[in-house]
Amino acid sequence: MKKILFINNQDSFVYILVDYFAELGCKVTVEENNLPLEHIEKERFSGIVISPGPGHPKHDTGKVIPLIKKYGQKIPILGVCLGFQAIVEAYGGTVSKAKVGPVHGKTSKITHNGQGIYKEIPNPLEATRYHSLEAVEEKLPRTLKITARAEDNTIMGIRHKYYPTEGVQFHPESILTRPTGINIIKNFIKKLNP
Repeated sequence: MKKILFINNQDSFVYILVDYFAELGCKVTVEENNLPLEHIEKERFSGIVISPGPGHPKHDTGKVIPLIKKYGQKIPILGVCLGFQAIVEAYGGTVSKAKVGPVHGKTSKITHNGQGIYKEIPNPLEATRYHSLEAVEEKLPRTLKITARAEDNTIMGIRHKYYPTEGVQFHPESILTRPTGINIIKNFIKKLNP
């Protein structure tokens, strides 16, 4: 059984995502974002999921950025919304106010590269967005590859070029992203070792 460490950034969508992973056969351990990092090594997790949440990744994610820096090269990580933004910040990128303004509960057509978590996913896919911040493309580090964009050109997905770390700005767990969202999560789980 694949063991998932699920980092809770205090978002109302957290337990929908947790339920998706459990339904797909994973054992999920939910921890707050200020967890002791030593806990991770003791448990030998197959993967880490960093949840959505309010605020800015630099100031409102507890120990998430140090966690990404320490474990991103060893343990596959999936960041969702605020988790995506934390990955960008952890590897030297910048997150700032979205050029298009706040996007809350809006569906967008997302084009992607068909690789990693997007394998066999419709292209474009329709996904729900809830964010007022975005990754700044001009300040994205070379180690992060853009994997998906919204129709307004906002970055919707990134993957680390060398580490098993991916992030999505949109919400795969939203009812308006179904059934595609659960297939994205399945693709992440397929990459994990038990």
